[in-house]
Amino acid sequence: MQCHYCEREAAYAAERGGVRVGLCESHFRDRVEELAESEGLEAIREQVDVTQTDRES
Repeated sequence: MQCHYCEREAAYAAERGGVRVGLCESHFRDRVEELAESEGLEAIREQVDVTQTDRES
């Protein structure tokens, strides 16, 4: 799968309503940064149960 924004290979893919969109590493990071700077990330946290666990080495 190709990145939605450029010609690179997609590293991540998201699907909603049967539509799949791929993002390369660079564009994925850009979108995450945009979300972090907006209220969108908080809205996602409210919809998804996000739990952080500590890993033992």
